[in-house]
Amino acid sequence: MASTATEAAPAAAAEPQQANGNGEQKTRHSEVGHKSLLKSDDLYQYILDTSVYPREPESMKELREITAKHPWNLMTTSADEGQFLNMLIKLIGAKKTMEIGVYTGYSLLATALALPEDGTILAMDINRENYELGLPCIEKAGVAHKIDFREGPALPVLDDLIADEKNHSSFDFVFVDADKDNYLNYHERLLKLVKIGGLIGYDNTLWNGSVVLPDDAPMRKYIRFYRDFVLVLNKALAADERVEICQLPVGDGVTLCRRVK
Repeated sequence: MASTATEAAPAAAAEPQQANGNGEQKTRHSEVGHKSLLKSDDLYQYILDTSVYPREPESMKELREITAKHPWNLMTTSADEGQFLNMLIKLIGAKKTMEIGVYTGYSLLATALALPEDGTILAMDINRENYELGLPCIEKAGVAHKIDFREGPALPVLDDLIADEKNHSSFDFVFVDADKDNYLNYHERLLKLVKIGGLIGYDNTLWNGSVVLPDDAPMRKYIRFYRDFVLVLNKALAADERVEICQLPVGDGVTLCRRVK
């Protein structure tokens, strides 16, 4: 779905210990909304059981379990990545944030819980129905007032924001988990909206591990389609002197960009 805030198909969950006929790995986490590039299923489960699930807020646990029943559950942010985002928001003291690509709102809830009472999130997605699936959990957590949800493509919203100079350099943090073919279009606009020293986080930048597969490797159509866009994005971010970057193997790969120019 071009120029939208969600992918045309759910991102695959994990890199296989043994590739199947589609060049994907299948683990016990693959079908329940988990994502990990760790080769050991047991090691990933250890992280979840030891450090993530015991500290997961009840509202996030409830939303995670609701999302796991949805047919597109592989699109959700993994629990360990949600924990990472929550900690990151607190570490940088973010107050004004944005999220492009919401799905049922697991990462959105992680962010909202980390923000101060007067913090805000401008959230965009083409599918309000998915957002409303998780909205009761967000409301129960008492953070719905922090969220300004906009249904529809993100690019026109970003262009409208840029048209008003008071929005320039005003956002502390942006999380992008949306249509990979528009990541660079988002990037150029977000660099005008994020303050110097602010962060942009791009999700799925390791794209199920496909970024290191040979071109003729077997892979599902949507993995292959978006793979080239991810490869171009990664190369562009690495060469972009306007940002400092850090690519992390959390979830399906997250690249943090800190604006310096």
